[in-house]
Amino acid sequence: MHCAPNLVLVGPMGAGKSSIGRRLAARFGLAFVDVDHEIEVRTGATIATIFDCEGEAGFRAREQTALAAVLEGTRQIIATGGGAVLDAENRQRMRARGFVVHMHADVDTQLARLARDRARPLIAGDDRSEVLHRLAQVRAPMYAQAAHLRFDTGAYGCAEAAAALGHLVETHWCPAASPSPDPPAE
Repeated sequence: MHCAPNLVLVGPMGAGKSSIGRRLAARFGLAFVDVDHEIEVRTGATIATIFDCEGEAGFRAREQTALAAVLEGTRQIIATGGGAVLDAENRQRMRARGFVVHMHADVDTQLARLARDRARPLIAGDDRSEVLHRLAQVRAPMYAQAAHLRFDTGAYGCAEAAAALGHLVETHWCPAASPSPDPPAE
């Protein structure tokens, strides 16, 4: 069993990090934090506006700052943005301060779940399938590197996925206040 202060959900857009994360938080009596929402609250702007004004690099810098701050908390279920794993420091922080679950969904599942979503800047163009395939190819090794556990959400509806993942989480993770510091050297 892995004890960590937080449960961190990583994975591609449309994998269910936010919708399943909210259900898990209710089930376990923990706070739910969506990092993209935190960024919007901190900046007073939507993610799309941040991308328009500052580009992806500006957004990623804001994401790194917000994620670091959120990870300082305890007893939270944290839904990260799909690209949070791109930064090596983010991956290290997530593993140090959380039990990380890679919420996997294949591209066909993502396309179905995101069919009506027009708010995500990275898939704003016409060929969503090509973009999602490209993002999956780049990010899959980073999700694997960050995660303690992989869970495929594609075969489930939201309630079923939350129930199945909840059972897995109960057997693999225990919420801890914070990691024990190393004893002082004598």
